[in-house]
Amino acid sequence: DVQLVESGGGSVQTGGSLRVSCEASGNTVGPMCMGWFRQVPGKEREGVAAIDTDGTTTYADSVKGRFTISTDKSKNTLNLQMNGLKPEDTAKYYCAAGPTCLVRQVQRFWGQGTQVTVS
Repeated sequence: DVQLVESGGGSVQTGGSLRVSCEASGNTVGPMCMGWFRQVPGKEREGVAAIDTDGTTTYADSVKGRFTISTDKSKNTLNLQMNGLKPEDTAKYYCAAGPTCLVRQVQRFWGQGTQVTVS
């Protein structure tokens, strides 16, 4: 199995920045899309950003121009730099890996999530 462990969440004021990271361990993830989802209570988990095996990045319209996804393959780490944070970005952020980017239903591996709160 693959374990995904997020870190870096926290609280920040509107307009601030945070960086969340996801470290993969265990068996090799293999050729899968790595991405970030977020969820608030009472709503479905939504895709935020993803990076495919060829390096192509995809972003939800709501975060384009503010969030940047990247990988550090030497550390098996997926990062999400979040700038210009807004209160509506408040959510629990989950790292995921699956065959198709940003499609929640087909993700094979999930992290436990890290809370991001913007006030």
